[in-house]
Order: sequence, then C-alpha cells, then structure tokens
Amino acid sequence: MGRLKNPFGFYNDTRDVAFTRPSILLPQSIYFDRTRNLALSADSVQIYGETSHATMGSASFQFGVIRPIVGDLDTKRALVGRASGDLAPDVSYIGRGMYESNDKRFRLALSGILLNVNYNPATVDALSSGAIHFAPIFISAQYNTEKWTFTSEYAIRKFQFTDFHNATLDNQDAIGESYYFQGAYRFHPKWEAVLRYDALYSNRKDRDGSDYFSSQVLNPGHRPAHSRFAKDITVGLRWNITPELMLRAEYHRINGTAWLSGLDNPVPAQTEQHWNLFSTQLSYRF
Repeated sequence: MGRLKNPFGFYNDTRDVAFTRPSILLPQSIYFDRTRNLALSADSVQIYGETSHATMGSASFQFGVIRPIVGDLDTKRALVGRASGDLAPDVSYIGRGMYESNDKRFRLALSGILLNVNYNPATVDALSSGAIHFAPIFISAQYNTEKWTFTSEYAIRKFQFTDFHNATLDNQDAIGESYYFQGAYRFHPKWEAVLRYDALYSNRKDRDGSDYFSSQVLNPGHRPAHSRFAKDITVGLRWNITPELMLRAEYHRINGTAWLSGLDNPVPAQTEQHWNLFSTQLSYRF
C-alpha cells in the first residue's frame, strides 16, 4: 500500500536500476519514457502471491487498484496536447501473472492495465470535461542460456476518448500495437552485446500514418505521418568493469517519431522521419 511500482512486462518494476536493464534505453514501444511518471508508479493497493513446484517451476501474480500519476506536463502533452485544463486520476486497475522454470531458462508473463483519467477544463477552454481510457495488454517471453538471452514482448493498446465535445479528440479512438525482438550475447565474462528491433504503431489500421496525415478532423494541425509510428534498430555494448561499475554504449537508427517527447519537440513538422541516437552510460552500484 502506497506509491508502488506498476507491475507490467519484464522491466518496468526495475527500470530505474541500470544493472537490471538490457540497454540504456528500454524498448520505447513498450516502456515509454515520454510518459515515464505515468508508467513507472502509482498510488495503489496491491496484492502479490507466489507458488513454486519442485519440477514445474514457479508462478506469481500481482494485482493492484491504482490512482495514476498524471500531474506532470509531459503526460498532459502526450494525452491532450496543449489543452488549458488539468488531468485528474480516476480509479484504475493493473495486474500481471508470470511463470518461470526452475532453472530460469524460460520466463513468460501476461500483464494488463485498465487506466482511467479525467480531464478538468479551464475556465476558458476548447474542451469539455472528458475522460480517457487506456487498456493495454502485454505478452512477454524470454529464453535464457549460459551466453544468450532472447526476449520479446508484444502489446496491443486500446485508446478511447469520451465526452470532450471536440472533433479531434472524440475521433481519436484507436488500437495501437507494439513489439520488439531482442538478443543479448555474453561473449566474455565482462562483456555483453545486445541487438534489438523495436516497432510502435499508434493505430494498427494506419501503420504508415497516411490516413491520419490526410484527415482534417483527426489532424487539423497536419502533424507528419511519421509521428504515428517508430521503428528502431538498436546495437549496444556493455562492459562490467568491476562488479560495482558498468559502462554502456548504444546506437539507435530510428524511422518515425511516435515516441518522441512533445515538450522536447514542440514543432512536429520540424522533426525528421529518419534519425539517429547515440548514448553512453556509466553506472555505479553500492
């Protein structure tokens, strides 16, 4: 009971712990950083249970009733753009079931969220009191060997906007789709390489964003079509200098801008469809 981490997927619970992540940036199709506060934790009451069997492995479940954290500007910009009012949390639900073989070779998980957020308009506002419902389902699978780890996660995400009395938002209902395939190779006791393909589609029926771009109702500001998808190829390298000190470097080649922050990129028309990201990280644990 309290402000607890949101249990979904393999990595959200520990996404702030660098040594537990497979890369500097987690797959952005599943673990959005542009709405990090909303995804990371919530004020909640959660229950957890676990059972194990000598030969079958272990299974665990976690379920929570939550009030999402929606007060930051990044979350507001992602959900309602530059609207003048404020977002307010409503009662929401989250759950995850996970299976692990005794040798940890196989890991499987199924997670789901029913997120409810209300909008309180300002005194002068183009929007009415509305509600946002977000219902993603995540399927996660992992296979481990001595030197290799293969991981894949898939999400289908339903968005619904109601009662805003605004043509743009009230017609934004869509089912999004996300997935990634990732391989990590420990070719030396102190070195690990990672390769990943990551894909995000805001609307699975409009994967290239062309319908969105041409719609005067959905896109009156004519945001580019590439703002509706992102496909990322990641190559990374990890060096465990000591048990306490880790150095990482990774390169991303990205097609699309769907997961870019609206605060960092306030003019979508000025973004480029094909872009690069290079990052390094030095981490110390104690």
